[in-house]
Amino acid sequence: MDWLLAPFGVSFVERALWGGLLVSGICALAGTWVVLRGMAFLGDAMSHGMLPGVAAASLLEGSLFLGAAVSAVAMAAGVTALSRSPRLSQDTGIGLLFVGMLATGVILVSHSQSFAVDLTAFLFGDVLAVRPGDLAVLAAALVAAAVVAAAGHRAFVALAFDPRKARTLGLRPRLAHALMLGLLTLAITASFHVVGTLLVFGLLIAPPAAVVLWARSVPLVMAGAALLGALSTVAGLVVSWHLGTAAGATIAATAVALFFLSALAAGLRDRRPRHAPPPPRGGGSPRKEPEYTS
Repeated sequence: MDWLLAPFGVSFVERALWGGLLVSGICALAGTWVVLRGMAFLGDAMSHGMLPGVAAASLLEGSLFLGAAVSAVAMAAGVTALSRSPRLSQDTGIGLLFVGMLATGVILVSHSQSFAVDLTAFLFGDVLAVRPGDLAVLAAALVAAAVVAAAGHRAFVALAFDPRKARTLGLRPRLAHALMLGLLTLAITASFHVVGTLLVFGLLIAPPAAVVLWARSVPLVMAGAALLGALSTVAGLVVSWHLGTAAGATIAATAVALFFLSALAAGLRDRRPRHAPPPPRGGGSPRKEPEYTS
């Protein structure tokens, strides 16, 4: 067992473990709704849309976290505003904002003669450089994400599966959508400096997508996604330690590999012949269980 426990005897790997576990929890809460609502393109666009804020903060020698937060909020506000146009599809608005924000960030970077902005660190992160202060920020973000997810759960469920019913029940779907964007913004902003903008997308999508093939309720998807994210973190750090690979990229690759294993197992399960249940005594067809429950 020394090969498994030895990496975590080093302080910076131990901090990376705790950072990855916290990120996994945050991404599970937000990523579940991203997967259930088919918002993967939006998540990708928002993760890259933080570049202008990060570049500007670096040039002004300010807080990269604050710059990323401002940029992500601006991106979410723009998506919300454009989605209200009846003549413009949401994907078109997201694509335009994505290109515009990314181009603005590249322009800001090109004006930096000293190359103050480390694009490699921004894109791929450095999970092994997590500091105690970063863990405190991630812990606070996890608590905030849990509060938002719990408070908006009923509205999120209705919005994900039947937006018209959400409006009928007075759940204010537009406000729920904005709150869901806020949850996604919180997850991406809090996590990007640990695993980078490209790799946070992997933890945001892969674990929930793997669990949604098996779980039948939203809380189970969230719990399973958090567990898979934690497993990906532990396995990725161990593999990275022994093979000398990039830790953040190895964690994300492990998460994606677990998704494909889950998809393969689900495919084999669906191919097995199933015996039809006996009809109820009163006649008629058996009741079909709902796909997901709240």
